[in-house]
Amino acid sequence: MEKPIITDLCIIGAGPVGLFAVFEAGLLKMRCHIIDVLPQVGGQLSEIYPQKPIYDIPGFPVINAQNLVENLMEQIAPFKPTFTLGQRVDEISAPEPGRFFIKTNEATVVEAKVIVIAGGLGCFEPRKPSIENLIMYEGNGVNYFVKNPELYRGKNVVIAGGGDSALDWTIFLSEVARKITLVHRNESFRGAPDSVDKVVTLAKAGKIDLLLQSNVATLSGNGHLQHVEVLSKDLSKTNVEADFFIPLFGLTPKLGPIAEWGLNLSNGAIEVDTHDYSTNIPGIYAIGDINTYPGKLKLILCGFHEAALMAQTAYHHVYPDKKLTFKYTTVYGVNEF
Repeated sequence: MEKPIITDLCIIGAGPVGLFAVFEAGLLKMRCHIIDVLPQVGGQLSEIYPQKPIYDIPGFPVINAQNLVENLMEQIAPFKPTFTLGQRVDEISAPEPGRFFIKTNEATVVEAKVIVIAGGLGCFEPRKPSIENLIMYEGNGVNYFVKNPELYRGKNVVIAGGGDSALDWTIFLSEVARKITLVHRNESFRGAPDSVDKVVTLAKAGKIDLLLQSNVATLSGNGHLQHVEVLSKDLSKTNVEADFFIPLFGLTPKLGPIAEWGLNLSNGAIEVDTHDYSTNIPGIYAIGDINTYPGKLKLILCGFHEAALMAQTAYHHVYPDKKLTFKYTTVYGVNEF
């Protein structure tokens, strides 16, 4: 075995919830090492939609995803966490209670007293629509994520989907693109009512085209996408000029090696006790979108709450002989913890 990195908590996942877990652990003087398969921190926020506006973070009427990640990194800096990025956790073992070894696909080994799984959706890939020549235009007009909104400035963009991502990007890009067409297979949307109202208002004002009860059927272009054909429920066809087609049908989560670790799973998520978000294996916790329990909401806000409660119990695994005294940061600040 390679000489291990020794820490108190090994956090698997460097998304916003994993990063905030470092803060909560740091307040209790627990060291953290974070592992993530992506080459940078931020998880989905950095990898998929770094410029996406987020509206439900307390104290921020709106903050874009990458700024939230940068703020979290600044917040945890005093606790000096260490990172292993661009590597996937493949194996965990526990030779004795309270002592875990975590091994990555590149043979990095971490020894920890507690494991915190904050892997978001785990390994994920976009759900792709069933369009015959879709692959031909991937990278040539077909994108599954919006990483750089400026790519679409002055362009004709077709977005497909009926959830929050499709609605949010339609609203945002309506101020960037030359023309936005939103295609949705149903009459109603699954996203937030406020976003639905904004999209309908944009359509009524002629700022976007809204094609409901419709699907994108075919793509065409000479090397790069130029047109999409939209098929409606009544079988009528509409040819739409398009420089870009962005199907936003969500992500297909895959737990990957996590599924082989003996954890209790339900529909591809890890079951936890809501007392402290512990799993069925003592010393292993799961927080954020990767866990499940009755009433679960997949919100960053909820993941922050889960991280706070997790840390309170994890403390007893790290310091079994010490009594935990709860302190308020408003009284003691951060450096006094």
